[in-house]
Amino acid sequence: MEWILLLITIVFEVAGTISMKMSEGLSRPLPTIMIFVCYGICFSIFSLVVKKMDLGLAYAIWSGTGTLAICIIGILFFHETVNMLKVVSVLLVVLGLIGVKLSA
Repeated sequence: MEWILLLITIVFEVAGTISMKMSEGLSRPLPTIMIFVCYGICFSIFSLVVKKMDLGLAYAIWSGTGTLAICIIGILFFHETVNMLKVVSVLLVVLGLIGVKLSA
């Protein structure tokens, strides 16, 4: 169950980060409100996740998966630049996630 909750926290964290981009420096009301709603839900559920899962593992998966998702969304939907350094760096994050999971 904690893995499903962790996935839900990742979805809300990514939605909150996208809202942050779309708020244009907190100048657009709806995306600004969505930042706080999404992160509020995210952290509330995350507190339930860490009751059952090691904090280091949960945080590594949460932050790493969120980083990977935001990088992909940034490239695909916000037309952010992609170069070899960015690709290799994101792959290192993924390898780090695998390493943390294997060590748990």
